[in-house]
Amino acid sequence: MQDMTQGSISSHLVRMSAPIALGMLFQTLYVLVDLYFVAHLGDAAIAGVSTAGNLQFIVMAATQVLGVGTMALIAQSSGRKDRDDANLIFNQSLLLSIIFGVLTLLGGYTLAGKYLNVLGADAATVAAGREYLDWFMPGMALQFVLVAMGSALRGTGIAKPTMLVQMLTVLLNAILAPILIAGWFTHKPLGVAGAGLATSISVAVGVVLMGLYFHKLEKYVGFDSKLFGARIAVWKRILRVGLPPGGEFALMFIYLGVIYWVIRHFGAEAQAGFGVGSRVMQAIFLPAMAVAFATAPIAGQNVGGGHGDRVRETFRSAAILGSVIMLMLTLICQWRPEWFVHPFTDDPAVVAVAATFLHIISWNFVAQGIIFTCSGMFQALGNTIPALVSSATRLLTFAIPAIWLSTRPGFELRQLWFLSVATVALQALTSLWLLRGQFRRRLGAMPAPVAA
Repeated sequence: MQDMTQGSISSHLVRMSAPIALGMLFQTLYVLVDLYFVAHLGDAAIAGVSTAGNLQFIVMAATQVLGVGTMALIAQSSGRKDRDDANLIFNQSLLLSIIFGVLTLLGGYTLAGKYLNVLGADAATVAAGREYLDWFMPGMALQFVLVAMGSALRGTGIAKPTMLVQMLTVLLNAILAPILIAGWFTHKPLGVAGAGLATSISVAVGVVLMGLYFHKLEKYVGFDSKLFGARIAVWKRILRVGLPPGGEFALMFIYLGVIYWVIRHFGAEAQAGFGVGSRVMQAIFLPAMAVAFATAPIAGQNVGGGHGDRVRETFRSAAILGSVIMLMLTLICQWRPEWFVHPFTDDPAVVAVAATFLHIISWNFVAQGIIFTCSGMFQALGNTIPALVSSATRLLTFAIPAIWLSTRPGFELRQLWFLSVATVALQALTSLWLLRGQFRRRLGAMPAPVAA
């Protein structure tokens, strides 16, 4: 366990965020590697995999419920130096991960077809999406166990093992993708099914590697059969913190679903362009997300230890660092957004949609970084409802105008992207206002910040 209630906050942020950023980068490469090889199968394949991949936000919502609840509670327990509670939380999160994984398989195979029929631009897109999901679903189910173990380590201030496992599994996925998708060496290409299968195999290997780490090397929290029986009271603690962040990802699923539905009449090229652009954007967000992910356990341990001044300092340092990173990325996207798109497709129509999307949407990068940092602080404080409220304001202010705009004569995709920029700026202001209120209520009894 790494004690982050002492020492330099900035040093802790750098130490935690660097491996988290690398791990998240490699995690995103799962999708980008698949997208690279799938792009050679045509626009329908890109659109189908992108549309089907949107379902991952539902799984990410559920993993956030588990991961955020586990990380926040273990971080606070570590700050209090309460190892027994940290172990109890860890083992109960593993039990919940198995339950969530089974439910994902049942729900995914039952409802995926109906979802794709609603959002797919044409029959070929729907068919490609369904084929991909059939083989990708086991990997999504196994994500729960992987997230539970990684979140427990992050709560104790350890990030490197998770990063190393993610690197190894992505390298495996990169090796399997051309073999299974394009048929390298085997001469039996599986197409989009191979993309899903490569990821599922890689995630399964990741689960095994993380399990071996906990069994052989981890000392602070570990597997304990005596703590593995259902403890409803502990589940309530995890869910109370984790459900609102899960709701945030569910709202993101709805948000993306609205976009895919609104632009479906522009054809598979538009859906493919948005799919490429949004996946690239997720990769661009990784540095700021890594800072936010590091913020949560650092601030969480200090909340548990009663160090209000260090909690406030963590937010200031993370907000400044995240904003500087996002500003630099904004400038790059304003200059040459097509650079990020060409590795995945040469189709002029798809490139035009994706590059225009990145050029416009980059104006909200700094605001998005602030939102990420505020969300990390809400997790650390143990009250994640304000983050859900903030996300809900964005969905309401985006979805209704977007649907209305799509019915107007002369509707263009650019209007949708500008609307998104405006609503993200509003969400950032909402998050800051809500966080200020949480600081007053939760940190009022803790030491005030030390004057410079």
